[in-house]
Amino acid sequence: MSQPTGIKFGTDGWRGIIAKDFTFKNVEIISQAIGDWVNKDLKGNQQTKTVCVGFDTRFLSGGFAETVACVLAANGIKVILSDRAVPTPAVSFTVKNRGLDAGVMITASHNPPQFNGVKIKTGDGGAAPQSVTEKVEGYLNETPVKRIDFNQAKQEKLIAVDDLTEDYVKFIRRYLDLARIKKARFKILVDAMHGSGDGFTAQILKGTNIKVTLMRDKINPSFDGKRPEPVVENLEDILRRMKTENFDLGLVLDGDADRIAAVASGGEFIHPQKILALLAMHLNQDRKMDGGVVKTIAGTVLMDKVCQGLDLKLYETPVGFKYISELMTTKDILVGGEEAGGMGLKNYIPERDGTLAGLLLLEMMVYRKKHIGKIVKEMEDKYGRFYYLRADLKTSRLNINLDKLKEIKTLAGKKVTEVKDYDGIKLICEDLSWLMFRASGTEPLMRVYSEASSLARSKQLLKLGEKIVKEL
Repeated sequence: MSQPTGIKFGTDGWRGIIAKDFTFKNVEIISQAIGDWVNKDLKGNQQTKTVCVGFDTRFLSGGFAETVACVLAANGIKVILSDRAVPTPAVSFTVKNRGLDAGVMITASHNPPQFNGVKIKTGDGGAAPQSVTEKVEGYLNETPVKRIDFNQAKQEKLIAVDDLTEDYVKFIRRYLDLARIKKARFKILVDAMHGSGDGFTAQILKGTNIKVTLMRDKINPSFDGKRPEPVVENLEDILRRMKTENFDLGLVLDGDADRIAAVASGGEFIHPQKILALLAMHLNQDRKMDGGVVKTIAGTVLMDKVCQGLDLKLYETPVGFKYISELMTTKDILVGGEEAGGMGLKNYIPERDGTLAGLLLLEMMVYRKKHIGKIVKEMEDKYGRFYYLRADLKTSRLNINLDKLKEIKTLAGKKVTEVKDYDGIKLICEDLSWLMFRASGTEPLMRVYSEASSLARSKQLLKLGEKIVKEL
């Protein structure tokens, strides 16, 4: 049988528009393919495999998760199904912590509200690499869908509905230096963007003197009509509140709480690119931890400068946290991060966790006894300030050929000295400014990135990039 239209894994799972591509029928088909992969390709210590299934706050996510559970159970796979909407990292942590075979998360992460999706987690809690997703795609429609009634599966103990959050919260409390944090008196504002991260920061900080205020913490599947992505254009309210109210740190989580952005008092947006650098500095200098640092091809030059200064090895991967996950399982990695705000941390899971990353920024403030804005300024005074911009251009054309962009010799008066083409096209100039073109792996978009040591040049490059895309 042919592969069903619309089921194709991108940089982080399969996503589709609800009721168009993302239907219960297609979720059953992909669940059967995942079941075939678990039964045919995974080697476990137990004859019966066990998979954890979680879901976020999107429309019908709980129902889709139940469908996944019923199909897996019908294939003889035991399922631990979350009893509530949870962050994606809670599913990843549960898989690793309980020694399960795999995990499935129903989420479209930061995509607009009309989307939903499926993420697969491997036994170590990491994002499924391409080798796994290709196998799952190969199983699509190979086996007729099997399904068992939900209540029957529970009675037969094939599906257990359980709390995935208790051990997750306990672990993060142990990971942090709560004894030191407890003495501080900072005030933080957490914007959950109506996603599944809601009150976890407050739970983790319970018993400390840190005052946590939540906003957009109620379930709203429409996400106020915006995409639950922690980028500056979606954060008008928290930027205003950080400017006008007495908060020391603002933290923003995306729809499934695996990504982070931050805001300093006074309303200064702290780009995730800077957060990665701050985490590397904090873990290495304050916590005395070592290991390499991972950025993606779309990452900032700031990371090169920070790693040189800290004498840490820097790795570079294609865009997509699954590539960082792979490195975190094979190398000694201190921290890895992507430009969209996903940060993975040593001695945890090889996956992103926006809640823990944000709390480590708070911990950095406690260690250094400084507000985050001052810490950022000191970092930029030492390593340089870089202005990072991105434009997402809608496109109806798929598989746009970018090869001819490699022939460009100059960009806005500066000579192109290096071209990287292993994920999109990145043109690097003699002054280290750069311009990059890359098709999104999750949406019909062409992403254009620019970075320079002056805002004017970065804007100039971005405008040039947008013009080039229109001419393709």
